[in-house]
Amino acid sequence: MNAIALGPVLISLPRLYALICALLLLAGARYFSDLSPTARKRWFSGAIIAWVVAARLGHVALHADSYATEPLAALKLWQPGYHGTIGLIGALGYSAVTLRHRLAALMRVAVLLFATFGLWLGLTVFSPLGGSDAQRTLPDITLDDLDGNPVALASLAAGDDTPVIVNLWATWCPPCRREMPLLEEFGQRGDVRVVIVNQGEDLLPVVRYLDSQGLNFDTALRDPQQRLMTAFETPGLPTTLLLDARGQVQQRHAGELTRATLNRWLAH
Repeated sequence: MNAIALGPVLISLPRLYALICALLLLAGARYFSDLSPTARKRWFSGAIIAWVVAARLGHVALHADSYATEPLAALKLWQPGYHGTIGLIGALGYSAVTLRHRLAALMRVAVLLFATFGLWLGLTVFSPLGGSDAQRTLPDITLDDLDGNPVALASLAAGDDTPVIVNLWATWCPPCRREMPLLEEFGQRGDVRVVIVNQGEDLLPVVRYLDSQGLNFDTALRDPQQRLMTAFETPGLPTTLLLDARGQVQQRHAGELTRATLNRWLAH
């Protein structure tokens, strides 16, 4: 899974690793940069800002088609969507400009930036905090839809090469509510089946919320005992799974979805 839970808050693992690496960068700069305390603080603050801004702009540029229909989504900085390599280039560029008259210091901070990026890349690839033996196929569970009809989860995989997106959500969860219109839009495309599974709530608040928002899904299920959260070892809500036509889990995402994420999933 790509996140861990700290109380009710989901923390993206790549962002947690980035925070750890930023702290190590600060510590390394203190002992290795050969900069005065004032110059070091100024460089570190500027480099981090340049890295984040460049990473965000790079991601948006590489997924321009996903942001073209909703340009303001690029400003939703809490959502996933940062390109680490482009961020590194931004931080190196900032360092080159601010330390252009101090070549020795520039070379030292460049080494620190490359080392920090390498560590972050290794952490995101091997994800020591994200290992899991969670379910990799749809479990043999039957849930009720909003009309009270039983639906076997195994039947969701139609076997006609149509992928299935399974979204675990709740009405009390703000990011769940924010991503609902996007999931409804993708469910109407015809090339993917979207299944929303409410976790732990009674029927009435679920129906009231969907009706009040004018949301319509072909398959909306209830999981009052939160069995899917247990089966897939989800750290919190929302959690979204991409399954192939055989019911095999291909992708997992904990936290709010973006159009770019869904487009990337369905492009493969």
